[in-house]
Amino acid sequence: MGRRGADRSSGPARLTRHHITEAESEVLAALWRRGPLSFASLIEEVQARQAWAGATVKTLLNRLMKKGLIRSVREDGRQLYHPALTREDYARGEIEALAERLFDGRLDVLIRDLWVGED
Repeated sequence: MGRRGADRSSGPARLTRHHITEAESEVLAALWRRGPLSFASLIEEVQARQAWAGATVKTLLNRLMKKGLIRSVREDGRQLYHPALTREDYARGEIEALAERLFDGRLDVLIRDLWVGED
């Protein structure tokens, strides 16, 4: 599939920590699993795991686009949604935030505590 048309996002997601709600993470997870997706396919993918109305998914999608975490690209005459943040970058940010909050930013202490907890 060739790319045609304009990218209607505000640009790529920066590698700074973004506040992503649990509900927003469901929409991102759908794109990480199957993306890029059309709006209809995105709703279908989210609804396979959550009993949400299409309007709810649309609201979450709009929030994520405003945050720059999802971009909309016209490809082959269709509007497709792409995650602008990888699952790995999201997970890394969440882990770093946890280490910051609980261990003064020390990942080594977080890892040690996780490892020790595996008795």
